[in-house]
Amino acid sequence: MLGRVIGWSLQNRFLVILITLIIAASGMLALTRLNLDAFPDITPVQVQINAVAPALNPIEIEQQVTFPMEREMSGLPGLKNIRSVSRFGFAQLILSFEDGTDLYLARQLTSEKLQQLSLPEGLPTPSLGPISTGLGEVFHYLVQSEKHTLRELTTIQDWIIKPRLSTVPGVAEINTWGGKKKQYQVVLKIDLLTKYKIQISEVLRALKENNLNVGGGNVSQGGEYHLVHGIGIVTSIEEIENILVTHREKIPVFIKDVARVIEGYEIRRGASTSNGEGETVLGLGFMLKGENSFEITRKLARKVKEIGRDLPDGVEIRVIYQRTDLIEAVIHTVKENLLVGALLVIAILFWFMGSLRAGLIVALAIPLSMLFAFIEMVQFSIAGSLMSLGAIDFGLIVDSSVIVVENSMRRLQEREQDHCPIEVVRQASIEVRKPTMFGELIILIVFIPILALEGVEGKLFIPMALTMIFALLGSLIMSLTLTPVLASFFLSAKQESTETFLMQWVKLAYKPVLSSAVRFRKIFIGTGIILIGAGIFLATRLGSEFIPRLAEGSIVINTIRLAGVSLEESIRYGMRIEKLLLASFPDEIQTVWTRTGTAQTATDP
Repeated sequence: MLGRVIGWSLQNRFLVILITLIIAASGMLALTRLNLDAFPDITPVQVQINAVAPALNPIEIEQQVTFPMEREMSGLPGLKNIRSVSRFGFAQLILSFEDGTDLYLARQLTSEKLQQLSLPEGLPTPSLGPISTGLGEVFHYLVQSEKHTLRELTTIQDWIIKPRLSTVPGVAEINTWGGKKKQYQVVLKIDLLTKYKIQISEVLRALKENNLNVGGGNVSQGGEYHLVHGIGIVTSIEEIENILVTHREKIPVFIKDVARVIEGYEIRRGASTSNGEGETVLGLGFMLKGENSFEITRKLARKVKEIGRDLPDGVEIRVIYQRTDLIEAVIHTVKENLLVGALLVIAILFWFMGSLRAGLIVALAIPLSMLFAFIEMVQFSIAGSLMSLGAIDFGLIVDSSVIVVENSMRRLQEREQDHCPIEVVRQASIEVRKPTMFGELIILIVFIPILALEGVEGKLFIPMALTMIFALLGSLIMSLTLTPVLASFFLSAKQESTETFLMQWVKLAYKPVLSSAVRFRKIFIGTGIILIGAGIFLATRLGSEFIPRLAEGSIVINTIRLAGVSLEESIRYGMRIEKLLLASFPDEIQTVWTRTGTAQTATDP
């Protein structure tokens, strides 16, 4: 079988080269489509449920909201476990499903269960969190201004910036942390309510019934068609003040007679500060699960620049964190390692083989095998990361090509003048094909147990194993087809028969060692056993890391305060820490910002 493949390749040399060029072009195209990330996404299939109940304390939240939701969700198919958080005015459930469960199916089943949920009257229906993961938070920006209030900045974020950033393909959520969300608040005067004998429910009903638009049908007159529409939605404080509540002794009582209407803000559950300069509005961008974080972050950065030109005077969007910084650092490290490794292998090949052309033929296995691997990585949705690309071993990739080329050089050196070089290369390739095939299969078998890993370990290491298998398969295919073809083209000249000084020296040093090993077999075997035992012992003393260290230059400091500390005190405390850090490390710190409490969409409560 292998002989027929090699023979067919040498009979159709130009066709093999053409197919190789097509595969190389496909690999280059696949490289442009390859997802790039710093590390594989190891998060499980999760669905997040958020429920808001502003008037309930944590115990009431647990009893009236959290526990009923847990009980309702407990029978979902594929559900592994449920985790919950109950805080003042807020409850969150995180549902974890079995690996392999379709995320959108899990969300659909969860949504259907929510429709059957019965909560206390007056509480809004719980909502699902964004279609993202714990590693989906890829973009942070600050909305700042010296001319505008915090409430105005929040309005700009919610009505101008957030809707436009949400249109970026692949974005799951644009969240807001901190700020003050504008509200028109009716502050009741209890003494006046008592004077007019008005219940609070009457005020609520008046506000509700006098703040809506009503359709009134249509009027057809003089050949024209007119819509009748009652406009009742209030647009100013004055209109709210002039809403009629009731009549007392034929005298109308308005909202302004029993209350004060002001511009306020929602009850705050979080805040954000930066560089010790006071409160600001923090925006967070989340990507959809499975998307290309590198591309989405770049698109968000471009969109932010575009939006910045359309904002009111004095308002600035400042990007303070983007995942591309980490990815670029990781990819730069991977590129440098791959390039240095490839150059080192090529240099050693030239040094040992003594032939520039032979070294180039062998070295060609590196880029072609990688391009083949890129094609398969795109097909299997494997992202290029430190774990998948950083594990490539070029020595294993060129192993089979080295043996084929070296044996072809030796046979060409020994051939008779009347023997065809193509036939010599064919025989030389077939001669070493079985031993190299067994070696490659043994290497491939080593990676197969990794494919059986599950959970976090599987998500972390399976991409590495698959990438290495793809590269080795590419190298195997090339050694059967392209390498013999190139050897038949470029290794037929007489000058390929030289042997380097290094190889002569290695042979000279190896012969006495080999003779001694054969003569004193027991000593060498005993020494080998002792070294293996010492290696096993030392291996138990080695440190261990779950993943390679990734230093993106950002440090997260978590401060824990007493549960009763107010939001204002937490803000003051955070600003004090910011000022202290900036004063202590003025040259090292570029930006420092603080997140206190919970964002509008509580992805991380």
